[in-house]
Amino acid sequence: MDCRPRCAACCIAPSISSPIPGHPDGKPAGVRCVQLDAELRCRLFGRPERPAVCGSLPPHEEMCGETREQAMRWLGWMEQATAPAQPAGSGARPVRQRARHAVARGWSQYLSKK
Repeated sequence: MDCRPRCAACCIAPSISSPIPGHPDGKPAGVRCVQLDAELRCRLFGRPERPAVCGSLPPHEEMCGETREQAMRWLGWMEQATAPAQPAGSGARPVRQRARHAVARGWSQYLSKK
C-alpha cells in the first residue's frame, strides 16, 4: 500500500519521543510535525535524521483506513492504548496488553499480525 496523498496522519497523530530537527524534545501527539512540507510530505524521508519510529510505521490498510479521518482516529487510539500506564487511582484506563506488545515488537510487526 502507498501513502495517501496529503494525508500525513502518521506525522500528526502519534507522539515521537526521540529528538528530531525542529522538535528537540520529541513531538507531542496530535501536533503536526514541523518536517511536513506544504504538500504534507516528510522533508526527512530517506535521510538519516528521520526518527526510526517513523520508518517503522509503513502504510497499512487497517491503520490508514479509507480516509485521512479514519487514519487519524486509528492512530489516536493506538497512541492512547500504548501510552505509559497511569498511577493507580488516577482514573485512567489500563493499557491494553495487545497494544503493549505492539510497542515492544514495533508497529509493522503488530500490523502484520492483525
